[in-house]
Amino acid sequence: MGGKAVAKMMYQSKPLPSGSEGITAPLRYPTFRRIWLASLFTNLGILIQGVGAAWAMTQMTSSAGQVALVQTALLLPVMLIALPAGAVADMHDRRIVGLVALSIELCGATVLTVLDWLTLTTPNLLLALCFAVGSGMALMGPAWQSSVSEQVPSDALPAAIALNGISYNIARSVGPAVGGIVVATAGAVAAFALNALLYLPLMLALFLWKRISEHSRLPPEKLNRAMVSGVRYIINSPPIKIVLTRAMVTGVIGGAIVALMPLVARDLLHGGAEIYGILASAFGLGAVIGALNITEVRKRMSGEAAIRACALCMGGAVAAVALSRQPILTAAALVLAGVVWMMAWVVFSIGVQLSAPRWVAGRSLAAYQAVSSGGIAVGSWGWGQLTDVAGVDTALLVAAALMLASPLLGLWLPLPRISAGGEEAEMLEDPKVRLALTGRSGPLVVEIEYRIAQENARAFHSLMQEVQLFRQRNGAYGWSIARDIADPELWTERYHCPTWLDYLRQRNRSTQSERELDRQASAFHVGPDPIRVRRMLERPFGSVRWKEETPDRVANEPSPPISSPGA
Repeated sequence: MGGKAVAKMMYQSKPLPSGSEGITAPLRYPTFRRIWLASLFTNLGILIQGVGAAWAMTQMTSSAGQVALVQTALLLPVMLIALPAGAVADMHDRRIVGLVALSIELCGATVLTVLDWLTLTTPNLLLALCFAVGSGMALMGPAWQSSVSEQVPSDALPAAIALNGISYNIARSVGPAVGGIVVATAGAVAAFALNALLYLPLMLALFLWKRISEHSRLPPEKLNRAMVSGVRYIINSPPIKIVLTRAMVTGVIGGAIVALMPLVARDLLHGGAEIYGILASAFGLGAVIGALNITEVRKRMSGEAAIRACALCMGGAVAAVALSRQPILTAAALVLAGVVWMMAWVVFSIGVQLSAPRWVAGRSLAAYQAVSSGGIAVGSWGWGQLTDVAGVDTALLVAAALMLASPLLGLWLPLPRISAGGEEAEMLEDPKVRLALTGRSGPLVVEIEYRIAQENARAFHSLMQEVQLFRQRNGAYGWSIARDIADPELWTERYHCPTWLDYLRQRNRSTQSERELDRQASAFHVGPDPIRVRRMLERPFGSVRWKEETPDRVANEPSPPISSPGA
């Protein structure tokens, strides 16, 4: 029984009640519920440590740039190692990857606890250990988020994505306040120690997960090739590129409120760690409210309209924080900022996760995390530098102005309508060959000949531009479409794959919607003869050195002409 069938039985073992579109629907699946509940504790610990680290830095230095660098140290690893982390998540058991990532975070938090207890912590050492914890977070993110589709069926996936955001923001709504109390009563060392302990529930939940993995009959790619495949997929996927660009801009501008919140508490409100914790909790409470209402927002508004509304509200809230000198007014503005901040990120995340097929889901999510977290990290550094020169209130007012202007980007790069474009298609049979090949044989050249009525030439050519994109994002390169000048009805599609194994991967990566494009192209074909496909070895030197016999693992019959070229 195939992995997809087993997974389908696993999901259907407990029928989904009516109202499956509700935000709580994914919690009816035991594996997701257990991991989600455990993640609450881990997220709580991360937020508590964040308060401890930020406040410890304010006690060690008066530099706003150094304080803002705490956020940069936590988020920069996501930008630097996200793509390798995504490739690892796609290549290996995501449960094991998650356990390794949590172990790295646990080690970093434990070392930070011990050093702070021994009063050996310095600003640079604090940043280095925050970077280590951030590295574990960077490795964990793609594996955890891309595994959600293995824990719930596709109809519950958007709600599951929103629930993961709620998990973090429930922790954010109480974690900073708890962190502020812990730091005020027992010092930053207690916050670091508590964070280390709270990694354990999620490690146990992942250990108990009996993951059912679908084993491919093709060997996995090597890490460098997997990273190249991920980049190539994103470059040739316009919807994902637009989402990533908009997310990066939002992260760079919105990073101001995240990075400068400790300075708002200290310099604008003249408070201590408790005030900072309350402000961060207000932001987190708003984020929970935003996540709980994202389903209703998605029903009433398009993705572009939602992002524009969120940006305008965020700009107004940041301006209010900059001008307010009353804790209650600042907290109210941060609640609003949290609501729209969370809604924007959920819209971006759903757009990426529903657009990417499973084979590249980890890498697509890694790219999303890289640009969003990288944008926040770079923005945090920049806002810290501006604050050192102009002050907290001026920096926040500049950020508010830029956020209010950011919807104009939608005129140039409007968000695509969110739809499930990552549905998996069935595996195709390998082409039958008579030439002895190994997985490394190549490059391979594929030529597909169509006969197109001249009145359909323009429509066919337009369709082939879409075919080009999906061929290239699945692994082809050097794609071209040519028209015979002596026989205008004859068109030849041509592309390369690096090796025979890469070609087998490329033709089996296409989703159902991509194969529908193939069928549409085939439907233009006219004439008595079927579409002709040629697969040629471009550098056949190795094949002529071998003894002329076909290996047992390949069929002995030539590949006949076929009516649909497949992938």
